[in-house]
Amino acid sequence: MPLSEHEQRMLEQIEQALYAEDPKFAHAVRSTNPQVHYKRRIVKAALGFVLGVCALMTGLVMNAGTVTIVVSVTGFLLMVICCVWALTSWKRMTGVGTEAAAPPGAAPPAGGHQGRRRERSRPGFMERMEERWRRRSEGE
Repeated sequence: MPLSEHEQRMLEQIEQALYAEDPKFAHAVRSTNPQVHYKRRIVKAALGFVLGVCALMTGLVMNAGTVTIVVSVTGFLLMVICCVWALTSWKRMTGVGTEAAAPPGAAPPAGGHQGRRRERSRPGFMERMEERWRRRSEGE
């Protein structure tokens, strides 16, 4: 829901007061984008994954017995950890999986497991029927 003109004016006044009171803080808050932070984390995780692949391959090529197993397992664990790190960062960056879970015993949402894309595209069957009924009863 968009802000009314009065609310927009109040927000602008608050923003101007913040700039007047502490310009450094206001600039830091305004220029900070959380997605940039998550993108950096994904890049770091990708580099860690590549490092893990290199460690795994090094362990497979070496002929040093126990050291070979330790290096290979360390490389594999690094790969798994970096994958999890990148996936959690990607989920937070895109907002996937942040919907509130339904309480146990609650009815599943209308439309089944179709996801958010379906909900945004158009209303479901029941919503359309309710809208038709409302229009008919109002005499439109």
